[in-house]
Formats: sequence, structure tokens, C-alpha cells
Amino acid sequence: MAKYYYFFSEGSTINQLICAVLINLPLFAYGASIGWLSPMTLLLQSKDSPTGRPLTDSEISWMASAAYLMCCPADFFMAFLGDRIGRKLSLLFVTSALVGCWVIKLASLQISAFIIARVLVGVNMAGCFVICPIYTKEISQDSIRGFLGSMLVLFQTSGNLFGYIMGDLLSYSTFLWVCLALPTVHLILFMMMPESPSFLLKRGNVEEATRVLAWLRCRDETDIEIKNEIDVMKKEQEKDMEGSTFLLKNILSDRILCRAFIIAMIVTEAREVCGAIPVLSFAGDIFSMASKGSSLVLTPNQQAMMLGAVQVAGSALASSVVEKAGRKMLLVITTLVSGLSMCCLASWFLIRDMGSFAPAWIPIVTLCVCIFCDASGLQPVSMVLVGEIVSFKYRGTVMAVTMAGASFSAFLQMLFFKPLATAIGVHVAFYFFFAICISAAVYVLVFVPETRNKTLDQIYDALKTKKEKAKEKQLTKSESC
Repeated sequence: MAKYYYFFSEGSTINQLICAVLINLPLFAYGASIGWLSPMTLLLQSKDSPTGRPLTDSEISWMASAAYLMCCPADFFMAFLGDRIGRKLSLLFVTSALVGCWVIKLASLQISAFIIARVLVGVNMAGCFVICPIYTKEISQDSIRGFLGSMLVLFQTSGNLFGYIMGDLLSYSTFLWVCLALPTVHLILFMMMPESPSFLLKRGNVEEATRVLAWLRCRDETDIEIKNEIDVMKKEQEKDMEGSTFLLKNILSDRILCRAFIIAMIVTEAREVCGAIPVLSFAGDIFSMASKGSSLVLTPNQQAMMLGAVQVAGSALASSVVEKAGRKMLLVITTLVSGLSMCCLASWFLIRDMGSFAPAWIPIVTLCVCIFCDASGLQPVSMVLVGEIVSFKYRGTVMAVTMAGASFSAFLQMLFFKPLATAIGVHVAFYFFFAICISAAVYVLVFVPETRNKTLDQIYDALKTKKEKAKEKQLTKSESC
């Protein structure tokens, strides 16, 4: 049995922070792989393409969307793997997939190799968004759960920006070697990290779970707080054992679990269909239109770097305020503002198409506001929320189903946004995103409970209707009599 020692003051959260940083490091490497596509697309479609010929739009489209398509089945596989072999080994597998991606790109310049490499990015994406939030949640104490959970998006957006900048500064092959180094370093460092205490308890390894939890909390194994937290985990898992092994059937047949599942699905889909994905893919055209008749001239890669910087700023804000502002209000405000920015952008396109004067700065501002809101609220809060509102047994299943739906939505947007926008008008598309955001904001305000600093029992209690609470109260009274 491994023995864990803590070297910081008793009750310090530093070990949780170290562990969370290493858990989310694959998100930085994944972000770099997404950032790689922006500068490298320009190179691969130029006369100086390292492949010997410029790649076609169709080849680039399949390269871009292959990761999202693969992510759909991979979400379920990663949820299964996380529950079967544990969070730690699953995360090491996720990182290995990204190592494979860069090795393939270094070994071959064939378009088939590029697509296979992007398929491995899809496996990595699934693991990052299924395993990382679950793992982070399970090593975190309630008071910093939101802060550590929101690191996921901060690491991803920082990776995006890293990819944009390195792609602009480095040669094709040097960039690939740098990207290969990121997951390789993670594989080495993460060997030192422990398994999730919840998973260890599931395997019946109470002693090891206690040791790991004591290290994470910087407390002695005999500390009463450690014992109490272990007892809470045990009770949660004992409750989970009462249901059948068909998890989705359990979720849909239990009223409270079903409500939590619906919230998770709606919040995740709202995040994916808020307009951020097409906005990022359509950014070049918007900036090009905005620069006409103005002094603003940005290269496509400079545009990407600007958006990357806005994303990082938004995700950094989320990490600093999520515990103070709470999940619910942060999600409502960022969804609402994102919707209003989509409305402004749609109106700008409509006014311009009608031949009226439309200020060139409006698309740039609305674009940045949308991306900032997505990074500061929609993405991080939705990921934290989904991990918080379901118990250990159902966490992997719910995360897999919601992420599979999100990945499929992203795939469809990547593949069909441009032709549909051309057919029905760009303004109609952005008005649609506006409607989605406003509807999502109203839904969150009315139906989603605040989860900050709350235990799972308290969250489930908040999901009950007044009628159900009154019935429970009456039942408790009659039993006491």
C-alpha cells in the first residue's frame, strides 16, 4: 500500500490544487491540438503546403469534423473505461491517444493520416470532457469544488491560445514536436498522482481511500473530518446500490434523477448551441467584412490569437468568481449576455444586407462578447454543474450521454453552418442562436437549483417540488407518531 504524506499546513488545499492542475493538463494539450488547426489550415491550403499540394476545402472540413464525430461513441467508451479501470488509468489512456495523434502526424503527410490523427483527438476530447470533470469533482472539497472544476475550460482555452501563437511562430515540424512534448510530460508527471477516493471506495479499498483523502485534504488519516467525508461517500454509494444495473433506466424511472438528467442535457446543449462554435469558425469572414472601409486589418491568425486571448480572459474570470457568484447567476448572466450579442450580430448582418450603414466595429465587439461569455460562464459552469447534480454511480453515464449529444451538435454545426447560413441568410442563423440563449437563460433561472457549497442530498432536495416536500414532511410526522 502506498503511503501519502502532506508537507503543507493542516487543512491546506494545495494538494487538491496540484492534483487538479495535473488532471486538467490534458485539456491544455487538447486545446493546443484544436489551436493547431487554425494556423496549419492556412499553411496546408497554401502553395507551400508540406504535403506537396494544397489541401481542398473538403479535406480540411473532414479533418476538422472527424474529431467531433469520433467523440460521440468515444464519450460512452470513456465513461465505461472510467468506471471499469478507474479515473487515473483512464486519464493516462486519454493522454496516450494524443501522443498517438502527434506521432502519426510526424510520421506521415497523407490526408488519411491527418484524419486518423484527428480521430485520436476525438478520443482525447471525449476523455477530457468525461473523465477530467468527474475526477476533479471527486478529489475536491465542497468549498473549492467550483474553482477547481472551472479550471477545465481555463486549461482548454489557454491551450487554444498556445496553439495559435506557436503555430504562428514555429515551423510545421517544430510545432508538431512541441505538441508531442505536452502529453508526453503529462504521462510522466501523472504517474505520481493518486486514484479518486470515490473509485477506491467503490472497489472496497477503504484504507487506501482514507489515505488518499487525507493527503488531498492535508490532514491526518484519523482526523474526524476525513472520517465524516468517507462516511458521506459510503452513504452515497450505498444508495446507488439499491437501483438496477441498467443505469439509464434508473435515471429515467427516478423522478429526482430524471430532473437532474434533464437539467444536465439542456444546460450542455445550450452551451453547445449558443453560437460560439460557428462564431469561431465564421470569425475570419466576420473580421474580413468588418475591416472593409476601416483601418482595422488583421491576418486570420491574428484574429484567432485575439479570440484566444478573449477566451483565456473569460475562463480566468470564471475560475475567480464561480465560488463567490454561484453557479446559477453566473450561468444566467453569461447566457443572457451571449444571447444579446448574437441578436446584435444578427441585426448587423440584416442592416448591412438591406444596404444601410452598419458600423464596422459592431461584429468585432459582439464576437468578443460572445466568446468571453462562453468561456466565463456557459462552458465552465455547465461542466461543473453536470458533475455536481448526479451521484457517483450515474456520473459517468450522465456525462457520457450529455457530451455525446454536445459532440454531435458540434459536428453538425461544423459541417452544415456555412451552407445553411448561405441558403437562409446569416442573420436568421444568429437570431436562432439568440432564441436558444434567451430560452436557456429563462430555463436556468426557473428550474436549475444553486449547487454552490451544497451536498448531493441538499441539491436533490432542491430539485423536489413543493408538493413532494410537503408529502415527505407529512410522512415523517406520521412515522414519528
